[in-house]
This record gives sequence, C-alpha cells and structure tokens, in this order.
Amino acid sequence: MGNFDHVFEQHVRDVYRPFLERLREQDFFPISLHISGPLIEWLESHDPKYLDSLGELAAAGHLEMLLSGFYEPVLASLPRADRIEQIAWMREKLERRFGVKPRGLWLTERVWEPELAADLAQSGVGFVLVDDRHFLVNGFARRDLHQPFWTESDDQRVALFPIDERLRYLVPFQPPESTAQYLRELRSDGQRLAVLVDDGEKFGGWPGTKEWVYERGWLGRFLETMNALFESGEVRLSTLADALQHVPSGGIAYLPTASYREMEAWALFPGAATRLARLERDLGPERSSGPDSALLRGAHWRNFLVKYSESNRLHKKMQALSLLSRSRGDPPAARRAVGRAQCNDAYWHGVFGGLYLPHLRSALWRQLAIAERALRAGEHLAIERRDIDADGAEELWVHSPRFSALLCPQRGLRIEEYTRFEPGVNYVDVLTRRREAYHELAVAEANGGAHAGGAEGDQAPSIHDIEKGVRLDRLPPVDLNVRSLIVPRVLPAALDLETYTRAEYAPLASWADMPFVPDVVARRDAITIVGRATTPVPLEVTIEFTSDGLGRISYQWDSRDLDAAAVFAPEVSLAHPLEVQHPGTNEIWAYDIATVAKSERGLDETVQGRSLTPRWSFARGAAQLIWKT
Repeated sequence: MGNFDHVFEQHVRDVYRPFLERLREQDFFPISLHISGPLIEWLESHDPKYLDSLGELAAAGHLEMLLSGFYEPVLASLPRADRIEQIAWMREKLERRFGVKPRGLWLTERVWEPELAADLAQSGVGFVLVDDRHFLVNGFARRDLHQPFWTESDDQRVALFPIDERLRYLVPFQPPESTAQYLRELRSDGQRLAVLVDDGEKFGGWPGTKEWVYERGWLGRFLETMNALFESGEVRLSTLADALQHVPSGGIAYLPTASYREMEAWALFPGAATRLARLERDLGPERSSGPDSALLRGAHWRNFLVKYSESNRLHKKMQALSLLSRSRGDPPAARRAVGRAQCNDAYWHGVFGGLYLPHLRSALWRQLAIAERALRAGEHLAIERRDIDADGAEELWVHSPRFSALLCPQRGLRIEEYTRFEPGVNYVDVLTRRREAYHELAVAEANGGAHAGGAEGDQAPSIHDIEKGVRLDRLPPVDLNVRSLIVPRVLPAALDLETYTRAEYAPLASWADMPFVPDVVARRDAITIVGRATTPVPLEVTIEFTSDGLGRISYQWDSRDLDAAAVFAPEVSLAHPLEVQHPGTNEIWAYDIATVAKSERGLDETVQGRSLTPRWSFARGAAQLIWKT
C-alpha cells in the first residue's frame, strides 16, 4: 500500500513478466505463486492482461495459487476476526479472478505464532509455508525437515512446509550447478522433498539481479540445469498440495513465535542487535552459520511495536478503528480502509526502508482517515479517556466528523496524532531520529572494516551482502525525545541553530516526558484541556480544539524560575504543511527532519518532515501557538 506507480511498472516490466515468460518458454511447471492484494489491485487498473495470463496458467494446472491476507498484513499482528477476514478477501479474489480453490497460504514475512493454526484452519487453509528455522530453534535436525509436518491449536489442524534456507541463498545468487549438486545430495540422502519459496523480486528487482538473472544468463542456465535433472528422473516439480498428499508426514510439531533469522535480528533494540552481531563474529562463520546458529536468536516481530513508537501508534489506532467498525456494523468503506491500513511494510524496518519511508506510512494513515471519517459521520465533538496504545497510561482521544487527535497526559500532554479527515493526513506522522545498530557498524566499516557487498566471479550479491557492506562517515543525529506535534523546552540563550539541529545540546528545561494532571471541559463546539506539571519548572498548558479541528495551545510559567536570558522554544514537528501562528515572536528556527536508514541500495537519507521552533524570551512568562488548515 502506498508504493509508487513507477515501482509497480518497473517490477512488472523487469521482474514478473520476463520471469514467467522464461518459465513458459521452458515449460517449467508446475510452480506455486503468491501475488499480493495491493499488486492485484494495481494490475487490475493498469495491466489486466498480465492477470489474464496468470489465469490461463492456473487453468492449465501450471500455477498453484497461494492465499495470504489480502492486503499483505502480518497476520499475527491483527485481531483474530481481521485475520480470518483478510484471508477470506484473498480467497474470494483468487476464486473469482482465476477460478481456483486455493488450499495453501504464504505467511507474510513468515511471522508465526502458535495460535495462528486455529485461525488458518478456520479460514479453510490446509497448509502454510514457514522457514526451516522455525523448527531448528526448537531443536529439530535440519536433515529431518524435508517433509511436511502438522500442528494444531484449539484442536484445529494445519500442515506446515519448512522452506529450505540453503535453497533461498543458492537461488539465484549462486551458479545453477550449486543448486543441482545440493538437490543430488538430498536425493542420495534419501530425502523426498526440497521446498524453495522466496521473493519474486530476487529475479530482477533487487540491486544487481536484473543484470545477473537475465543479461548474464543465470535464469536460462538454471532452467537448462534443472531440466537436465528432470529428464534424468532425479528431480521433478510438484505443487505443494501434491507433495502434501504423496510425501509422508514428519509428524506433529509445535513451533515457537518466530520469523526468519534476519527479521529477528532487525527487531532487536540497537544495543542488543550490536551484541548479537559481535557474538556471531566471535563465534566465527562455522558456528554462527552451522547447527548452533538456530540457538542465536533475536526478538520477535511484535518487538517493532516497542522499538518504534510510531509503529505502535499506527498499529493501535488501526485496532481501535477496527473494533469501532465492528461495533457499528462494519460499513464497507470503513472495513476495507481498515484492511488496507493493515499492510505490513510501514510497521517495521529491516534491510528495506519500511517504516522509514514516509509515503508508506502516510498511505496507511490516509486509509485510517477514510475509515474514521466514515465511522464519525453525524457525531458531535467528543473526548474519550482510553489507553489506546496499550502501554498502561491513559490517552485523551478527541474526535469529531472532521478530525481526530490523540494526547497523552503522562508523556508531557503531547499531541501524538492530529489527523484531518478531508485531506486524509496525520500531521504528526514524523519519524523520530533514532540510533540504529547499523549506524555504528557503518561508521566502523568506513574506518577500516572489510567491505562485504558486491559480486565477485560467478555469483551475485544478495540483499544481505549489500546490507553488510554499508558505510557511513559520521553518526547521524539522534533526537532528544520522541517527536510529537509540539514539545516545549527552555533553551540556553547561547545555543546556535546548527547545534540545535543536530540535537547536540541539553535544554535548561523540557516537559517532553513529564506527567501532567489534565482537567477537561467539554462543550458541544469546543473542548478545553488544562494540564499542569510541577517539574522541572512549573508549567500550565491549555489546549483547545473546536469541532472543525482548529487548535490552540497556550503556555504559562513563572519567569523567575530560570535565567531571564533563556529562551522558551516549543518544537513543532510536521509531516505535512500546516499553518501555525505564534503571536508575540517572529523568530523561528526551522530545519528538515532527516533520517539515515538502510535500504536495498545501501543507506538513504530521507526527509521525514519539517521542524519549526518559535522562540520567546523566557522572561515573557507566556506563549501561544494556533494551528489551522
């Protein structure tokens, strides 16, 4: 959701279409195929003939179509009713568009939680694909994983296919002969099944793969090499459904919460991620990639919601609106918008941009605005006290048919969301500048580390090779606090803009994380919230909202508490242009809020929003900000 048209166009042109054309030319079938809901919707509008060609292959029995959540959510992150609904949407689309009755499911990002089994079975799923690592961390031996298994939850069963990690790293990055040799080794060991399922973008979408797969002829050689194995009777292609019928089961397995190895490392907090990388280095390549590697684990996917408050805020708003939609009979426009807002990419960050890409986050906030606008129609201005983000602290949720705002008294009475429904934007959708583990590793790399990326000889670099080779000349800035609409601080008079921009200073006072005791006065046409904090300096904050979303925030303090030369300077962080008035001062500091994050190209600097800081003399004792669209 939210990806650019030119990205879809490029991948259809350079990846999806040529890949299937080569398979058709060599009659390299059957294969299993998952195509995400957002991609299906884009193709229906822009390239329906491509979908028609898939339908022809499916009708001929060449394609085994796989289910998933339609809008590519991480199923474990959804309310149970939403998981089942997402799969039902995909089943309905595949049956109507391609005339197939799918039984298998591609598990988005292979994020598994044990309770999923019951929901998948209830959704009519017969088998699901997970990584072999999911088994290895439980102590299964790798050589025992070339067969399906069964698991259950609430007495409902589903089959599990372990994906072979070695095949994922061989294809398409190593010469085809390496894959053939590995398959012969498996056969000679008495194995009956080898499962390769992976991103189609490997075949021309990832950096360097278009040249390697097509122009340098890897795919042609691979198909020829595999066809030789088929002709000799050593290997045959199979659908997963056929394999489930003919390959004996390995028995029952209960898998832990897990994802693939890299995902678990990305989900760690920076300090822990650095320690894990050092531990793997100290163990050496033999132990860190051998049988002991499964015992080295990072965090689970849900830890992204802890690591990034912006992700948790988006996730919990989605859940709140999903529940509200259910309680109001699920108006179709609201329900679909909530479903689109469940698309996984903007909730996490690894080697790809994900959460760090503003256009992906804003697309999900836009869908939430569409949903809430439909659900708030005909309401009056209102305020609720609820722990929306599930952290144990109560928030204030202000909403009307035109806007929605979320404030947290325990965190400085910060305005953490301010969404206007008509433009469909959350003005506080600004990502905080954080330290990531790869920042320090990239600086160390630039200061003499061995470069790990690039292709040498008869192989291509994987995305993880590129990830290991990123370099950075200096550490990027890290914000003092998690960003919200307005963070009030008192700054030293001698502080300059450059030092302020890099957040290399200590404020004389900051209320960013101070608890406030709020008093609320709610009227039909306006809501007023008055909060008071006693430390570090007594401050009274008055926030006013009108029913059309007009906002005003007033500050009052005792100017005798600090040096009169100090500067009262509330920082305003905006993801989108918003008119902000600041009576009593014309002095404003401004800069672009830019982050440095990993992408498939290496490291990217991305502007996340704009920082505006009006400055008043502390001796004034009062200040006011007014915003309107």
